[in-house]
Amino acid sequence: MKKYMAIAGLVLVTVIWGGGFVASDMALDSLSPFQIMTIRFLLASVLMGGISIRNLKGIKKEEVTAGVFMGAALFIGFSLQIIGLQYTTPSKNAFLTATNVVIVPFITFLICRKKVGFRGIIGAVLAIAGVGLLSLDKDLSLGLGDGLTLICAVGFAFQIFLTSIFVKKYRASVLNFIQMCTAGILSLIFMIASGQVHFQVTAKGWWSVLYLGIISTTVCYLLQTACQKYVDETKAAIILSMESVFGTLFSVMILHESITLRMILGCIIILAAVILANSATEETAS
Repeated sequence: MKKYMAIAGLVLVTVIWGGGFVASDMALDSLSPFQIMTIRFLLASVLMGGISIRNLKGIKKEEVTAGVFMGAALFIGFSLQIIGLQYTTPSKNAFLTATNVVIVPFITFLICRKKVGFRGIIGAVLAIAGVGLLSLDKDLSLGLGDGLTLICAVGFAFQIFLTSIFVKKYRASVLNFIQMCTAGILSLIFMIASGQVHFQVTAKGWWSVLYLGIISTTVCYLLQTACQKYVDETKAAIILSMESVFGTLFSVMILHESITLRMILGCIIILAAVILANSATEETAS
């Protein structure tokens, strides 16, 4: 039962993250990338600090180290994603971010020597094919924004992998607090270093960044960390790739991106990949 609840929790995370692509695009109208990230992660740090204040009294050095690694990976992923979003569409940004679903199993194999079951691999391939149909152009070209977003997927892949490893050893609330503090401090440093210190934020910009900080970051990462105790990293990555489906749907509904047959087929393939991956039993080497 806990496993199925965890899967449902991860799906809810993808719905909220799907809305995050639209919120980020709207926030970029009046805020720079590192301004958005600074507000987002520092707000999340304060909220998570309040939630985990009792646990912080007995914080361990190993928990801090683990949280810093997670936060650094998170910062790399989000910084390249939101910079890339300035040069591409939210739907394509969602697809390229979702390529982390293929990267996670390779990271797991290289670091942990953990073999991935055949159905898990097929599920990952299907997920990538689905999000490809959702977002890539016919010529499969990658511009500057596409390239940056593709690299960001590596950061998110490491964040998913590290979360799966560390959440089984340390307290989720402490890990999330350190993770958000790390990402927030790095964002602040880069914001100041790049001269993005003047704020002229519209009401739409504030609502967007508040959604990103409170809902898409604080709520989602608490939920993700808790759920990954019961779902392995490969299946978690496949489930989380569904954010591209919701990112595209919200882009169509809110930003009025045109809907095509490719989008519909992409959604169907991704859903099939998630069902396949989560109905499969991991194969073990003979």
